[in-house]
Amino acid sequence: MLDNADYTPRLKSLYADSIRAALKEEFGYKNDMQIPKLEKIVLNIGCGRAAVKDSKKAKSAQADLTAIAGQKALTTIAKNSIAGFRVREGMPMGAKVTLRGDRMYEFLDRLITVAMPRIRDFRGVKPSFDGRGNFATGLKEHIVFPEIDFDKVDENWGMDIVIATDAETDAEAQSLLKHFNMPFIA
Repeated sequence: MLDNADYTPRLKSLYADSIRAALKEEFGYKNDMQIPKLEKIVLNIGCGRAAVKDSKKAKSAQADLTAIAGQKALTTIAKNSIAGFRVREGMPMGAKVTLRGDRMYEFLDRLITVAMPRIRDFRGVKPSFDGRGNFATGLKEHIVFPEIDFDKVDENWGMDIVIATDAETDAEAQSLLKHFNMPFIA
């Protein structure tokens, strides 16, 4: 789907057609280069104690994250040995992937329109920004994504999602994500 030269992701064209103009009017930017945009989305699954007991769990998490992202995920490894947790240096502990460009917009679209509505008792996400316009949230179960087959899942993984923007302030970043229909709690 992403290999077609004529294809443009829905949210990317929405950003170009209407969101840029709305943000320029809302914040009174004088230059188009001041308008905030998405830079990247970083996804992370940490296996924790499951990876210590069975090294194949990290490979399972990597395969699931690759299916969700549509791009090969990297295995994260322990940098230090921690005897109390039975972790050795170099041990696989989870998986991560960084999305940019069209894949980033496709993932954000699936996250907002498909995955979040499938979360049980979902009321919205808390607007947690880092002070520099980057948004971070987490999911308790990765199985809310339609790419994951329930029958083949051996364990539910939690998942961290970080959306990096080039916005100067958190208010600008929150407005950008609101225009993408991110369901923030009021």
